[in-house]
Amino acid sequence: MARFVAGVDCSTQSTKVLIVDPDDGRVVAAGRAAHEVTGTGGARETHPEVWWRALRDALAQTGRAGEVVALSVGGQQHGLVVLGGDGAVLRPAALWNDTRAAGAARDLVAALGGSQEWAERVGVVPVAAITVSKWAWLRAADPRAADTARAVRLPHDFLTERLTGRATTDRGDASGTGWWSTAAEDYAADVLDLDLVRLDPALLPEVLGPDEPAGPVTPAAAEVLGLPADVVVGPGTGDNMAAALGLGVGAGVPVVSLGTSGTAYAVSDRRAADPSGEVAGFADATGRFLPLACTLNCTLAVDRAAAWLGVDREAVEPGGDVVVLPFLDGERTPDLPRAAGTITGLRHDSTRGQILRATYEGAVLSLLDALDRLHRWSSGLMADAPVVLIGGGARGAAWREVVARLSGRPLQIPDAEELVALGAAAQAAAVLSGEAPDAVAGRWDLLRGTTVEAVERDEDALERHRHVRALTAALNGSSPG
Repeated sequence: MARFVAGVDCSTQSTKVLIVDPDDGRVVAAGRAAHEVTGTGGARETHPEVWWRALRDALAQTGRAGEVVALSVGGQQHGLVVLGGDGAVLRPAALWNDTRAAGAARDLVAALGGSQEWAERVGVVPVAAITVSKWAWLRAADPRAADTARAVRLPHDFLTERLTGRATTDRGDASGTGWWSTAAEDYAADVLDLDLVRLDPALLPEVLGPDEPAGPVTPAAAEVLGLPADVVVGPGTGDNMAAALGLGVGAGVPVVSLGTSGTAYAVSDRRAADPSGEVAGFADATGRFLPLACTLNCTLAVDRAAAWLGVDREAVEPGGDVVVLPFLDGERTPDLPRAAGTITGLRHDSTRGQILRATYEGAVLSLLDALDRLHRWSSGLMADAPVVLIGGGARGAAWREVVARLSGRPLQIPDAEELVALGAAAQAAAVLSGEAPDAVAGRWDLLRGTTVEAVERDEDALERHRHVRALTAALNGSSPG
């Protein structure tokens, strides 16, 4: 019987599973199952049992679960999973893009002595997305659930524990909680002891190393999922860390991911400590670091604008002075959790295609500004290297054109898709073979793909958008970055 590894991507919208040949990274089968996300206003929630059922269904779709010998989970970062003493879920998980914790985040920043203290001691500055902010919000909004909690997990932790029966996480995903420090490489007691937090570290999972197995799959989980009884489960990691691992990028290579949200990051040999909070000083899945900036509004905002305008998402047109800030869900970078979408510069002759193009530009600008800030907080970020463009948006001609035109840099678009699942699969292969995870990913060579040559940067468009963004940030009482 063939021996394959499975990589799992538990994202906001769905769970995807790839069955992969560990020798060369070849995908032999795939499955996908959708999630239900609920909530209005700033709320975004999913019941964790949805993820477990989706994992079961996605594995079944592959038709190859019985041939898997190792598995790892890459999960959406920051989500707050609260369990009771019997392991039962106490309430739906608040997802990373739930903005209700914005006020709690501000209070937390002050409680530890300011953003500089958070950056230096922890590595991240609380914003609404960060798990510690969600926990502080929960303690005020649903104190019964907080008081009853006997375990606090991230989405990938929840699935890994269901698989193995062991409460574990990894340093990459843990670094996005706000209560694990990249400086100390341990849980931050001074954060857990804050009056706004008061979280017993015994409720948190053990942090594993990059190639340390979480354990074998339990007989009960193997039966439910159709897996062999001896499958080894890797430590797993956060989705951004898994994608970076799958790419096998070296230190300093800039990566922009165009998905429902947008991210800009680079693997770094030193930890980041950005007091503005725009660059989160995460750890990665290899033992190094992954300074990262994230925007809430990316491909989903553009698709929404295209639907409102009644045009195809590729139907962009040049010209005009329209500026769109597509902050439909508030925004994280810049930190404007209560901002809304803005359209300015409309004329009688403005076309729908020009408005759509400006929506792309508004989404891309936040990511390019994030790249600029990464230059300061990443060791050896390559200023002139091609930007590695990944995510669903990287397949779109309009996205590629706008990123190239506003950045003035060449682009590298890997052929490989589902990089989170591929990164998780590389980790599973490493746990199986004893190789370093990045060595496995490098051997698979998932960076190969299409190159887009550099074009002259569109300074006029950049100036228009930055001017409007500065005004919007001032009206919302925050800095434009």
